Amino acid sequence: MAMGDDTWKAHFGMAVVQLLYGGYHVITKVALNVGVNQLVFCFYRDLLALFIISPIAFFKERQTRPPITKQLLMSFFFLGLTGVERVNLKSFEGLAKVGGTLICVLGAVLMVLYRGPSLIGYTELVIIPQNEISDSSQPEPSGWLISGLKDLGFDNFELGVVFLIGNCMCMAAFLTILAPVLKKYPANLSVTAYSFFFGVVLMAVISLFMTDLSSDWILTQSEILAVVYAGTIASAFNYGVISWCNKILGPALVSLYNPLQPGFSALLSQIFLGSPIYLGSIIGGSLIIAGLYTVTWASYKEKQATVGIITSNDTWVSEPFIREKGVHEKDHI
Repeated sequence: MAMGDDTWKAHFGMAVVQLLYGGYHVITKVALNVGVNQLVFCFYRDLLALFIISPIAFFKERQTRPPITKQLLMSFFFLGLTGVERVNLKSFEGLAKVGGTLICVLGAVLMVLYRGPSLIGYTELVIIPQNEISDSSQPEPSGWLISGLKDLGFDNFELGVVFLIGNCMCMAAFLTILAPVLKKYPANLSVTAYSFFFGVVLMAVISLFMTDLSSDWILTQSEILAVVYAGTIASAFNYGVISWCNKILGPALVSLYNPLQPGFSALLSQIFLGSPIYLGSIIGGSLIIAGLYTVTWASYKEKQATVGIITSNDTWVSEPFIREKGVHEKDHI
């Protein structure tokens, strides 16, 4: 019963995580529009998350944290190269999990690539930024990677789709290695703290070579507020919840909640920024929810079947033992 309670808490926790990520995308967009450097923003975000989660992990998991090995340190550094969840394609539940996953992916792709007519809000709010971006007198600054991809013919929207897919792949890799790591090192907060430590080190090294130390590292008040939300909520809190949920649900189910981010982002953008909600977002969001329900139902039925087999086997073994013990006691009497 406790495991069942933890399972539903984990599902609810992952939904909350995606909602908070939706807020992160809205706040980050506002901060980046002001002009904060992306690398500097990510460095401050991860550094703040490290300062928050490290003392919590140190004191809370002091009695349960295993010793560190070289193999674990390498896993903390890479966090993303091995692991998959097995699917039985011969069972109805296994086919349902695959089908639900495909529905989720289809919904996410639809939200990214298809807009359709605006159903909520006014499209004029989107036309204004397009005019500003097309202004050649003030070109948008970009690094060597973005400039190189633009030279190949990619526009800003296509680059956004490419990097969004890359982000989803990196998160899936993080989750797949996290599951086996947590089995060897069952201290999820400590694992999260170590991953943030290496992230901060890497971001610091890259930022030193890619930013202007005299101006890029000075933040305005609105940028500081965005960093605080990103570091405390979107990083420290969310990754702590994700690590715990990954231990309960496994990497496949946790990854499956990522497509909810575009839907929550669209909803929060409409509420706080007045951005329109398009038909594609509604259809895609509906497909994502339907796919999540299908996979969750299939996983629940698989666990029920597994528990039923174990229970029946235990009964089959224990009943003769009880009867045999009763016979011996009768003979002894």
